[in-house]
Amino acid sequence: MGGIMVYEERNAWAGLIISPISMVVYVVLVLQQAAGGPLTDVDWFPLMLWVIGGSIVAVIILSIVWGIIAGAKDPDGVGRSDIRDRDISRMGGRVEQAFVVIAGLGVIALCAVGADVFWIANTMYAGFAVSALVGGVARVMAYRRGLV
Repeated sequence: MGGIMVYEERNAWAGLIISPISMVVYVVLVLQQAAGGPLTDVDWFPLMLWVIGGSIVAVIILSIVWGIIAGAKDPDGVGRSDIRDRDISRMGGRVEQAFVVIAGLGVIALCAVGADVFWIANTMYAGFAVSALVGGVARVMAYRRGLV
């Protein structure tokens, strides 16, 4: 390939760039709003929605800009995909699903012990965020090292 990234790999990288940033932004916003008080008093719902929405928009924008740059270098191959891309995508999805299941089990356990909604929601958010991060790492590793 000569160092040229395919469309799906660029998208995986875009997610890997944005995901950790959005996770840190969310934690910082929650801690700022808590201002040293109990975290369960934070109005976390709008923060979470804005961070998730902003992350989605940021990944889309980064993917578009990166695609435009890649298209200038290789106009014929910018959006091309093949069976390898689909296999890597499926493998990444399975990795992500495992972490979502783990988060779901954590949520069930928190519900069972009567935890505050703050902890339940944030456990699920963390599960989705870690899932996206680990799935992206798995995809990029598969692109760089191949599927085993």
